[in-house]
Amino acid sequence: MATRVKRTERRADALSKRRIVEAAIEILDADGESALTFRALAARLATGSGAIYHHVADKDDLLAAATDEVIGRVMTGVPSGAGPESGPESGSGSAPDPREAIRAITLGVFDAIDAHPWVGARLSREPWQYAVLQILEGVGGRLQALGVPEQAQFDSASALVNYILGLAGQYAAGARLLPRGTDRAAFLTTAADRWTRLDPAKYPFVHQVATRLPEHDDRDQFLAGIDLILAGIATLGQTA
Repeated sequence: MATRVKRTERRADALSKRRIVEAAIEILDADGESALTFRALAARLATGSGAIYHHVADKDDLLAAATDEVIGRVMTGVPSGAGPESGPESGSGSAPDPREAIRAITLGVFDAIDAHPWVGARLSREPWQYAVLQILEGVGGRLQALGVPEQAQFDSASALVNYILGLAGQYAAGARLLPRGTDRAAFLTTAADRWTRLDPAKYPFVHQVATRLPEHDDRDQFLAGIDLILAGIATLGQTA
């Protein structure tokens, strides 16, 4: 009996929070948020639930840690030196264009949500969680480097982050409403057909763009929105 207790203690000591979070991400990616239970996680890690509770308080804490990990990978992949500390005196050479860094952050988050739909649900659920603050800090620092007037920085960063969170909410809703494996082209073609059946006198623009709906690229359209926001932000420095 004593030997079994010691073996369990050694196993708990070897279990790290990082390993738990990685296993949680695997479950979330494969089967969604509803499949993430401490029993399923314990089975995947071949340990007891008590060992997991030693590192995470509850499922909400685990989801937050998993989201932080995914968004943290995005931020780590963004070229450094585009923040306010960069410059000739920094000794880092030519710094990346802050606009390109912002595009890299936003596209990185887009790709993360596309690959991990549960991240979109988590981001849209709690706007000021740590993962969102990581995005806000990354975007805000680059706006400073762009020379955006200080009084306009918060509004500018909020516009970009809220646009990203809008995407997160959209993807989260889609993940809840549409069965896994839904054919995107077929779904959008059906939607376009419904658009074309609307009264063209009342919905002329909808009729005009209906033919583009089935084949449009979500990623390209998302980036076009980012570029539109950045173009507007660029005018702030000119009028300051």
